[in-house]
Amino acid sequence: MADRAPAPDTPELRERWGSFAWTAENADKAKEILARYPEGRQRSAVMPLLDLAQRQVGAETSTQGWLPLPVMEFVARELDMPVIRVLEVATFYTMYNIAPVGRFHVQVCGTTPCMLRGSDDIMAACKKRGMSKGHTTDDGLWTLTEVECMGNCASAPMVQINDANYEDLTPERLDAVLDALERGETPKEGTQDPERHTVEPVGALSSLTAMVGENHDYRGEW
Repeated sequence: MADRAPAPDTPELRERWGSFAWTAENADKAKEILARYPEGRQRSAVMPLLDLAQRQVGAETSTQGWLPLPVMEFVARELDMPVIRVLEVATFYTMYNIAPVGRFHVQVCGTTPCMLRGSDDIMAACKKRGMSKGHTTDDGLWTLTEVECMGNCASAPMVQINDANYEDLTPERLDAVLDALERGETPKEGTQDPERHTVEPVGALSSLTAMVGENHDYRGEW
């Protein structure tokens, strides 16, 4: 895992983000989010509001977005919530970026299934392109982070880039994805194995073969 520490609270940070407020569109979204929770339980909206704030920062910076401390303070005021409680949430969940990131946030899963299927090679391919863990490239294009399991073990190894998952990766397949993003294209999400549609077995089925043509009921046979 990469080190996680909030960006320093500097005068420059305050000057840039101290006046943060919802856009008109996001103000409406925030009201919709708050309405999901019973009266007196509005603090439960902290996670979706942090996500909304991060996305607004991303739209303003042409990146995935992040949460400067003044933005977290804004969310705390919106929820009448101690700032430390908001900071606890933002620092606990890696879905929130607490320091600036590049246009594309490349999150490589390094947990056991991905590691066994070649995540070290995926990380090496990222480093070959000039990325390093916990840092953003000089051109502001890529930020590289190693993360824990993101739930795609059956199609390991995988990376998440911004909101998209790319699975069944090899260094060559990852390079194709990154090249497409660099060109401004939108690569196919999900499995990058041309022989798979989702996570079905490659080649002939070895079990539950009667399910190929119909919804077969195996219960009587068991």
